Amino acid sequence: MTKQAVHSPNAPRVVVFAKAPLPGRAKTRLIPALGAEGAARLARRMLGHALAQAMAARAGAVELCMSPGPEDAAWHGVELPDRVQCTDQGDGDLGARMARAVHRVTTGPHGHPVLLMGTDCPALTAGIIGEAAAQLARHDAVLVPVADGGYVLLGLRADCPDIFRDMAWSTAVVAAETRRRLAALGLNLWLGPTLNDIDEPADRVHLPSEWEF
Repeated sequence: MTKQAVHSPNAPRVVVFAKAPLPGRAKTRLIPALGAEGAARLARRMLGHALAQAMAARAGAVELCMSPGPEDAAWHGVELPDRVQCTDQGDGDLGARMARAVHRVTTGPHGHPVLLMGTDCPALTAGIIGEAAAQLARHDAVLVPVADGGYVLLGLRADCPDIFRDMAWSTAVVAAETRRRLAALGLNLWLGPTLNDIDEPADRVHLPSEWEF
């Protein structure tokens, strides 16, 4: 029997955002280099890696927030760890979906701090996730940026819908604008190292050397 991790009542909840790794729907910008099937295989590999790192960090309970929801046939055949709770991202743009997850986790009598993370950055290791969780105990927010101007991890101690509203997602201004909004709200921020995510064919140089794609 697998021993269940015991987390502090104040430990953050680690919420991993992911799309179903289906051919033609996952990592579409990599399709010219890898083909639809290859891009989907890579998406599945990165999903598994992200969940493994999130659990290895032992920062808090791990949740997979899915698009489409966990009951959708798109997830059939995708093996997921037993200890990961599966939830539905719901409708709306990325900002609306992230804001909804933050509200759900941080509010109410059993609210927790939250770490939101994606699956597109193999360089986001358990060590960095664990450090972000530790820093969130001392800061209002934590953020791990990526070189293209976005971010791969965002942590918040409280509900903060304004930082997600009317954002130009998938552009080079996302991390900078998020930092600006956090500062405008008077929130102190820990900034993690700038990493590289995998979006374009040229980004494959940042894949772990043992991954063959």
